[in-house]
Amino acid sequence: MLDVIIIGGGAAGFYAAVHLAEMAPQKKIAILERGKEVLGKVKVSGGGRCNVTYAEFDPAAFVKNYPRGEKELLGPFYTHGSADTVAFFEERNVPLKIEEDGRMFPTSNASQTIIDFFVGEAEKKGVQLFRNSSVTDLRPLAPSKENPTGAWEVHSIRKTYTAKKVLLATGSNPKIWGLLQKMGHTIEPPVPSLFTFNIDDDRIRGIQGVSTYAEVEVLPKRIFDSKITVELKSKAEQLFKLIAEGPLLITHWGMSGPAVLKLSAWGAKTLHERKYRFKIKVNWLPDYHETAVLELLKQIKEVEAKKTVLRTNAVDVPRRLWSRLLQASGIPDQMKWAEISKRHLQSLADQLTASIFTVEGKSTFKEEFVTAGGVDLKEIDFKTFESKLFPHLYFAGEIMNVDAITGGFNFQNAWTGAYIAAKSMAKG
Repeated sequence: MLDVIIIGGGAAGFYAAVHLAEMAPQKKIAILERGKEVLGKVKVSGGGRCNVTYAEFDPAAFVKNYPRGEKELLGPFYTHGSADTVAFFEERNVPLKIEEDGRMFPTSNASQTIIDFFVGEAEKKGVQLFRNSSVTDLRPLAPSKENPTGAWEVHSIRKTYTAKKVLLATGSNPKIWGLLQKMGHTIEPPVPSLFTFNIDDDRIRGIQGVSTYAEVEVLPKRIFDSKITVELKSKAEQLFKLIAEGPLLITHWGMSGPAVLKLSAWGAKTLHERKYRFKIKVNWLPDYHETAVLELLKQIKEVEAKKTVLRTNAVDVPRRLWSRLLQASGIPDQMKWAEISKRHLQSLADQLTASIFTVEGKSTFKEEFVTAGGVDLKEIDFKTFESKLFPHLYFAGEIMNVDAITGGFNFQNAWTGAYIAAKSMAKG
């Protein structure tokens, strides 16, 4: 009989195991991992560097990065937030560094540092690790003389275990969701989150690598007219609006970067329903609206009359993109500002502030596959991360219907839930 079985050898599973072993060193703890390797997502996160968390230490601001889970995670982040995560690693000789965008990585710049730490620490603290132990069934046992509060029977492909408490930290695992559903838990159907947009368009074809700050909006289904730039007024339309601002990266297959990834997270369900076929509007100059840009272009026409439009650094967009937007506006490379017509100016202002692109599908963002969906949040006690339906069954990480706009925020959800679940499981 084990005290605690942790199902899932990922970030949440190991974080919980290490904390639990420190809080209750007398307890017998085991991690069951379905694969040969552990901490797979940690390995690929942040391009192999592991985006551990974000340097945002105000829980109220931190939760704004969760399309699903914002309300539920506020209290837990006050209990164990990003500052606590940083302290955990620093105190155990795994220093972290902050990058310009707020992402935090191990100073070694290698995810292997985090993996080696967790595996070594768990082993040192007596946590048993069973690899290649995919779980096939999970059953609550009735109270008995030996276990007056009941226990759990865990069937793996190798062996059957019993434990007083179980933590499910299995990430987006359809088999485990299926077991929970049979037991009576509600599972929100999973859909992809954090993906890039596939776009085939002359304006961005062949200029991969160009990066600029932009505002991107997913257009409502009924808007098909690329000339529409007015703000939508009705409440229903405002609620629907999906807009994000930030760096945008042009890629071989379309668009990526924080602005696009934010939209993919916030719009995960809506875009799934649309089968990833939709239109976006890009404002390449998010500090300006179309009227202001048109006025600016008119002033440049007066001042730079003798210069060619192509060679004038008129607005703050990368030169390769500027060239493509001029072509889309019907402005030849050799045209001078003096020769530019009102129609050309209007077309260029539209391209700069309201470029319409058609998205035809998605691509996974690097190796970081994240889903929206999982155990219904109403069925979890967020003071303990325990199931409200089954005593002594706990959840941490992406198994719950929680997801965030980038990998580091998803890891923080894993660290926080794992810590609070460990604290709860350490009692009794």
